[in-house]
Amino acid sequence: MTHAEFVAAHARGRVTIEIDPKAAARFLSARLLLPFVMMPVVGIGVALALIGWFYTGLLIITAGVAAPRLIKRGAPRFLLQQALEDTATYDALTRANVMRVAPLNDYDENAAKMGG
Repeated sequence: MTHAEFVAAHARGRVTIEIDPKAAARFLSARLLLPFVMMPVVGIGVALALIGWFYTGLLIITAGVAAPRLIKRGAPRFLLQQALEDTATYDALTRANVMRVAPLNDYDENAAKMGG
């Protein structure tokens, strides 16, 4: 399915989208280089704690550990939004099997209307 077909089918509700949360978190972490961002932030927090700014350092360490986790938790929603807006992201997600897209067929719609 092309990106244009995906966007149109999503807008009409004619597609099922499965995003693996763990794979999405890994994909987004690698794309944003989260470990390389987290390490210096935690390092700054440790340095501040060692020079006497204990509470400030502890707060920065907490932020450095919590922020990437929160970003990873929201990865599926964020990546779906990105896939709807950007062809390259859609292609990368489908090639990496992070996101699986399947069009709904008429049988599924008719069964849903009939209650089974």
